[in-house]
Amino acid sequence: MTLKSTILESTITCPHCGHRETETMPTDACQFFYDCKQCGFLLKPKAGDCCVFCSYGSVKCPPIQQQNSCCSP
Repeated sequence: MTLKSTILESTITCPHCGHRETETMPTDACQFFYDCKQCGFLLKPKAGDCCVFCSYGSVKCPPIQQQNSCCSP
């Protein structure tokens, strides 16, 4: 069984102004909110997504990359 390499950086694109910022994703928690560094718009996960990286990032969060559920108790 081969484990996939986990990518820890994702570029978030603000849906309000289009600003793009590369961020390091947390591996031990979900990030529910993100403030756009250009316009200050507060990003929240879209319905059905676990975090802002899954909704607005170029790469899904680490648990989803590893095909695990994210943020489950």
